[in-house]
Amino acid sequence: MATPARVAEPVRPALPGPVLGIETSCDETAAALLAPDGTVLAEALWSQHEEHLPYAGVVPEIAARAHLARLPGMVRAVLEGQPAPAVVAATVGPGLIGGLVVGAGYAKGFALARGLPFVGINHLEAHALSARLPSLGSPPAFPYLTLLVSGGHCLLAETRGPGEHVLIGTTRDDAVGEAFDKVAKLLGLGWPGGPAIEVLAARGDPGRFPLPRPMLGRADCDFSFSGLKTAVATLVDDYPPGPLPEREAADLAASFQAAVAETLADRAARAMAGFLSRHGRASTLVVSGGVAANGAVRAALAEAASRAGFALAAPPARLCTDNAVMVAWAAIERLAAGFGADGMAIAPRPRWPLGCPAREAA
Repeated sequence: MATPARVAEPVRPALPGPVLGIETSCDETAAALLAPDGTVLAEALWSQHEEHLPYAGVVPEIAARAHLARLPGMVRAVLEGQPAPAVVAATVGPGLIGGLVVGAGYAKGFALARGLPFVGINHLEAHALSARLPSLGSPPAFPYLTLLVSGGHCLLAETRGPGEHVLIGTTRDDAVGEAFDKVAKLLGLGWPGGPAIEVLAARGDPGRFPLPRPMLGRADCDFSFSGLKTAVATLVDDYPPGPLPEREAADLAASFQAAVAETLADRAARAMAGFLSRHGRASTLVVSGGVAANGAVRAALAEAASRAGFALAAPPARLCTDNAVMVAWAAIERLAAGFGADGMAIAPRPRWPLGCPAREAA
């Protein structure tokens, strides 16, 4: 028998005041203040791109120091002229432990000094719930499918509500954003690789190089990108040392991007077929994370969702990447669902699987 649909109840403004959210899990320092109904009152985000550019990747110690230097001033700017927060929320995992310690420590100190409750947020759940922000339109009803694609994560889950996520697929090696970065390096492009590859791919022929589509057609919902990255490296090695000719680089970037888009669409289609089998009805495919900002990926996922009868919900690009709006919103969703505050004992953790309770996370 088909599982009955769960109706998405609007989040009721039961909180006595706004929620302050803080995000420091990787290389974005962010703060945001949301009203109890999800209205964004103020937000600030600082990307550490320039600090890490010389190293072509995120250096954890540099990231932590940059968070420490910028976060207090950003919080002050967000709160200026706004009602005082009633709740403080911060990402406590997963992520780079140094940055998590900075953000969670600052948030806890802020909450203790003012006698406010503290909510520790799973970064992955914040992404999964971000499509339900009221400002984005009609929120997807639970349950729905979440596809999270970023530099550090690549997974498919069934999101049944705050704190209720069933993992149905994950990467066996590289995250998709990591593959973008590595291929961009092979092509002599800048860091981060995703935006650079998308710009170059717009001038290329996606059918020029027959790159593999890893895991295509498999019965499970897992991902693999190491073989695709290796295939690109093998092609690059066939050329003389030095920068590739512009046409070759553009065609290779376009072919790689097309392979990624087709692979993600195939894995999502497999997950949607499983959802239909379990529930007897279609729902929504929510896609988030930095790679969700890629136009070719969005187009492929939109086509796959349409074929399956699913709606596609993708936050705007600024809310796909790491941000504090989603952190504050996740706290609002959790509090409205009756989870309550966490208290000061919840500790930052570099690993925290989606759907795993905080007390069970390593």
